Amino acid sequence: MSNLIKHTLALGALLLFAQAARAQQDPMYTMYFWNTMAVNPGYAGSADLFTVSALAREQWVGLDGAPSTQTLTLHSPLPNQSLAVGLSAVHDKVGPVDNTLVYGDFAYRIRVTENARLSFGLKAGVDMMQVKLSSLQNVDASDPLFAQDLANKAKPNFGFGLYYFSSKGYFGLSAPKLIEQERLQVEGNTDVVTGITQRRHYFLIAGYVFELGRSVKFRPSTLVKAVEGAPISIDLTAMFLLNERLWLGAAYRHESSMSAIAAYNITDQLRAGYAYDFTTGELRTQQSGSHEIMLSYDLRFNKDKTLSPRYF
Repeated sequence: MSNLIKHTLALGALLLFAQAARAQQDPMYTMYFWNTMAVNPGYAGSADLFTVSALAREQWVGLDGAPSTQTLTLHSPLPNQSLAVGLSAVHDKVGPVDNTLVYGDFAYRIRVTENARLSFGLKAGVDMMQVKLSSLQNVDASDPLFAQDLANKAKPNFGFGLYYFSSKGYFGLSAPKLIEQERLQVEGNTDVVTGITQRRHYFLIAGYVFELGRSVKFRPSTLVKAVEGAPISIDLTAMFLLNERLWLGAAYRHESSMSAIAAYNITDQLRAGYAYDFTTGELRTQQSGSHEIMLSYDLRFNKDKTLSPRYF
């Protein structure tokens, strides 16, 4: 019975962090339009270049145990142009829960019109979780349960995505992790307490570029996320591109935050961006906002090929 009580307390601490994140299991991104591979494998190779992107997000700065996320994606079309491959690696930490995800991405693209393609994407890989109970402050310093870290075996998963795109717009539907799994099992001598279940997330993304003049373009976009046990999350973003170099814009996440976003196309191949979120929800008085930085590079194999402008 004492083991059961200890394990229940430990599980309660984990659920507290889950509640603070409003049932957030998959990471959220403000600059999702430049991190699309993380949610939709159909995006792989869409630029017809070898692209490397890195994104780091520190959410709810000043709040103990707040989410911290780092993402690295690589993707490229294959020589026959109908196929593309990619790799996604995500490290996400919320309180004592440490998640690492490594996924391979595969996309098959068909030409719908002269300027548009439809991509069918598959994503497969492993999720690895570790719960660092030793990092928690415990009222009983001698409690052996909180002196150990709980390792969760690497668990396979897979997902899919549809991505329709042209040079001026895109639309996508995806479920990057289809298998709903028990992610945590706290075992005692005679009792087993199961806890966190990885829920299936669904994503809808869309965006379009409008020319407002010779040197100004307007790109509205949206991301809608749905998952059981949490309200539907809706991101609405408006970005302006000036002289094909400077991006300035703002975003709104329903009942959560407002954001200011800036990015700069340092060269035709290198882009850097920054976003700051102002929290509008219940946590606004307990932290000082969220920061996100992004860096992407397009590697051109064919030096004779002219690079088209990258809008997403």
